[in-house]
Amino acid sequence: MTGFPGVQKMSANRNNGMLIEDLDTGKVRFAPIRKHQFSPMESISVFVEGDDDSVEIRSVFQSIYDKLAELPVPSPDAKSDELRTYFAAVLPNHDRDRVHISDIKKIVKWFTFLHERGYMAMEEDVDDEEE
Repeated sequence: MTGFPGVQKMSANRNNGMLIEDLDTGKVRFAPIRKHQFSPMESISVFVEGDDDSVEIRSVFQSIYDKLAELPVPSPDAKSDELRTYFAAVLPNHDRDRVHISDIKKIVKWFTFLHERGYMAMEEDVDDEEE
């Protein structure tokens, strides 16, 4: 969302805007639709190569979550080569021409932010559930 850095939670929807909540402070503010552009997390996707043109951000977060034990998430301020190598490990078929380092930094930053606050209720592996 423009004008409000980071990830915000939508508390309520109005015809002329939204009430958004800061996840750290709990402070709720009105964001008029005329002044701000909203991008729900569900509408964000990442370009990939192959038959599918893109994958939902949730799938990328799931892959990051699944690999947390063996592949720690780098800092968003890490070197470009390190970020690209990491992202290639969690999403090997990402389109290297259309997924920029700035995109990877945002994804890493969003995942870390949400994970640290306990918002990453990801699906467990199917094999774990069957045992």
